[in-house]
Amino acid sequence: MCDETKVCCFGFKMNVNGSDIFKALFFFSRVSFMNNQKQQKPTLSGQRFKTRKRDEKERFDPTQFQDCIIQGLTETGTDLEAVAKFLDASGAKLDYRRYAETLFDILVAGGMLAPGGTLADDMMRTDVCVFAAQEDLETMQAFAQVFNKLIRRYKYLEKGFEDEVKKLLLFLKGFSESERNKLAMLTGVLLANGTLNASILNSLYNENLVKEGVSAAFAVKLFKSWINEKDINAVAASLRKVSMDNRLMELFPANKQSVEHFTKYFTEAGLKELSEYVRNQQTIGARKELQKELQEQMSRGDPFKDIILYVKEEMKKNNIPEPVVIGIVWSSVMSTVEWNKKEELVAEQAIKHLKQYSPLLAAFTTQGQSELTLLLKIQEYCYDNIHFMKAFQKIVVLFYKAEVLSEEPILKWYKDAHVAKGKSVFLEQMKKFVEWLKNAEEESESEAEEGD
Repeated sequence: MCDETKVCCFGFKMNVNGSDIFKALFFFSRVSFMNNQKQQKPTLSGQRFKTRKRDEKERFDPTQFQDCIIQGLTETGTDLEAVAKFLDASGAKLDYRRYAETLFDILVAGGMLAPGGTLADDMMRTDVCVFAAQEDLETMQAFAQVFNKLIRRYKYLEKGFEDEVKKLLLFLKGFSESERNKLAMLTGVLLANGTLNASILNSLYNENLVKEGVSAAFAVKLFKSWINEKDINAVAASLRKVSMDNRLMELFPANKQSVEHFTKYFTEAGLKELSEYVRNQQTIGARKELQKELQEQMSRGDPFKDIILYVKEEMKKNNIPEPVVIGIVWSSVMSTVEWNKKEELVAEQAIKHLKQYSPLLAAFTTQGQSELTLLLKIQEYCYDNIHFMKAFQKIVVLFYKAEVLSEEPILKWYKDAHVAKGKSVFLEQMKKFVEWLKNAEEESESEAEEGD
């Protein structure tokens, strides 16, 4: 039995005796220990992990930032040069990028603003701000310099400041009249020097602000300071750049959005140049609409009597003078046909086309100035379209025979009212016809004298 050979679970043979059993037990215990060591994982209970600084999220705490700014402003006092220097230096220590809204709230209103534009009672405040300053243009110009210097120094604040002003404009009802006036003057100065973009005015079209007259009153102060810094042409260019030039009447409720109401309101407020600008803009818009509609009516072949009636109604409604209308009618007539590219054929084509439209043109040349305007339009058209260079005299003669043009305006044009475009060519073309007109006029005068 002692010599009997057994097969162990690991697949090898061994003799079953005392010594071999001891060795086997030792082997099994060691393998088991090693297996247990592999399965167990180390624990770090109680050990603190060290987090990288860049992975930590800083807690947003505008109150602490506000306290630092207000304390610094209190120390500078109302000396705005000192304020500008303090703000310049503080940008290196404080996080302006993160707390831009808080910074601008303080500089404008004296503390952080709650929704609606009110200052929280439990917050620190400062009197070194726009709202606590004197209500005059000179003071607002000085504050504008503070904002200019700050934004030039920290360029990344530009967008934040624009957003701040848009917000402040929406909060206008929450401010006193004096605070609104100061903000309006400041905004006008900042628009003039380019610190702000005119697109911020979109906030003034808020329905509630418009309805209660806040927008229009604010706009008066704003445009006065803006035009004081620049002129109406510069203001118009800024408005045009952001497509705001045709939206100024939206400062009033829908039932008051008329040129007459706008002109009266802003003229009485001392802004006659703004009133005239808006009137001109409306006229330009009306002229474009008139020309567009005219071309559509002509392409449809509407009767001349209907077209004439429509044009006269538009003239009256939009206060468009006849000399302006004849230019629009001429352009519309000439745009309704595709002209021949051959010079020898285009004159014949033009005469045939214009003879058809002579009654329409004659309806808007009842004044000498209108006739002269039409002559200048014909001259410019023939010069700009080279195939028409030889057709000028034929067109004028046609219009004379069709009673669209009369002797006096033609003679005046020939003498000194023509423009430089193609002058020598067209004067030469008209020489014989003008001589004939003069002779006819002299004969008429002689006949009249003999009749007397």
